[in-house]
Amino acid sequence: MSQKNYPPIAKRRGLMFVLSSPSGAGKTTLSRRLLKEEEGVDLSVSVTTRPMRPGEVDGRDYHFITPETYDTMVQNDDLLEHATVFDYQYGTPKAQVLQALEHGHDVLFDIDWQGTRQLAEQCREDLVSVFLLPPTLGELERRLRTRAQDSEAVVQKRMAKAVEEISHWEEYDYVVINEDLDHTMDHIRRILHAERFKRWRQRDIVGFVQNLCKSA
Repeated sequence: MSQKNYPPIAKRRGLMFVLSSPSGAGKTTLSRRLLKEEEGVDLSVSVTTRPMRPGEVDGRDYHFITPETYDTMVQNDDLLEHATVFDYQYGTPKAQVLQALEHGHDVLFDIDWQGTRQLAEQCREDLVSVFLLPPTLGELERRLRTRAQDSEAVVQKRMAKAVEEISHWEEYDYVVINEDLDHTMDHIRRILHAERFKRWRQRDIVGFVQNLCKSA
């Protein structure tokens, strides 16, 4: 979990951009597109105690750690948020996120409502949260089966969990129904672009306005 080398402190503070949804509603696909299409966005790579899936890479998809290492990170307050999901632990390393924000980079989170709630408690002004809804539960189940990564028992468990996850939609800043990936991607980018111009994220705006008024 090494730190990145960023350029000097930027004029704009970065933001924490959360995409949440039930499993299969599109957040992972949309997250990957956002990282590819938008400059200045870094992925928050979570730690997890779950086993690595086929095709995943340690340090890119997750930092795969032992339960003992995870417990130590929680005790040392090294995580911005952490939660247990489907019997495994997940968490966001604090240092790498705060460094990115200071240097004007936005940090993208692919986390659930538990993690989003914890981020809101710690860093509300830095947080922008988006919840993605499937058009129907039937479509959600179809997507889960199409990706063919989980057993039938796991699919049923995820479907049972979906209604509970959806019940937290009101805790988010924005809610988008993901009927079409391209349209949903457009909505997400518009949200990100607008949030970058929030007054408190522009470090030099006070001095700029003062000088503007002096020149009148």
